[in-house]
Amino acid sequence: MTRRELPGARFLRVRQRLGKYRIERRISNGPRAAVYRAFDTIHGTKVALKIPHPECMDDENLDEFRREARLSVRMEHPNVLPVQNACFIDHYFVIAMPLGIETLADRMTRRMSTTLALDFTRQALAAVAHAHSRKIIHCDVKPENFIIFDDNRLRISDFGFSKVVVRTVKASGSGTVGYLAPEQALGRPMFQSDVFSLGLVIYQLFSGQLPEWPHKWPPPGYPRIRSKLRPKVLWWLKKAMELRPQERFRNAVAMENAFEKIRIKVR
Repeated sequence: MTRRELPGARFLRVRQRLGKYRIERRISNGPRAAVYRAFDTIHGTKVALKIPHPECMDDENLDEFRREARLSVRMEHPNVLPVQNACFIDHYFVIAMPLGIETLADRMTRRMSTTLALDFTRQALAAVAHAHSRKIIHCDVKPENFIIFDDNRLRISDFGFSKVVVRTVKASGSGTVGYLAPEQALGRPMFQSDVFSLGLVIYQLFSGQLPEWPHKWPPPGYPRIRSKLRPKVLWWLKKAMELRPQERFRNAVAMENAFEKIRIKVR
């Protein structure tokens, strides 16, 4: 596809049709793609459509989006957002996914019981641990990439920056500022980088505040989180957020196992 053939408008219009999908509204907009709520006119269901911006429809970016779709297929798990379909429709590359209720970032703006926060913690751990067990580093763990469905089912999404671990990992410092581990910001992502990001997400989940650089312990909001969690859990969380990757859990599988051994009890 040449750039002359690319769609001109950056965003799709409400009620615009893409094959069997009818656009209802734009849910979010990122640097490389937008996500829309749409109606599948054949199956009669609501879906989320991830569609790259026209300027990101070059071969390099399209390879990344194709890889994201393939990784999601490999990642079948109750806490991983599945890809229902990925194809070209009217010169657009469209990734169709189940439509959730809201993101974890949205849910964190409202009051939440400690019990529910613990449940979200277990599900987030299970999602990232599953990725790591398949030798996949997510590279963009943040509240916006966890989607909530009915019955508070949490599913991780957006494997666009993910890296498959072979002998070495070649990557840039891609990710989201605020949740990036120091080594990932320098272009050296590893399993421990996802552990660090997940630790920040969980800390924010319980304290209501996102720790900022230089991430000195205890971060802001510590009195609030200390009132909710036992000392062993606080140690577990501190270990996940260590600045030196070798001092963190080696991956999310080890982090999840340690979490389960603690047998958390609500105060």
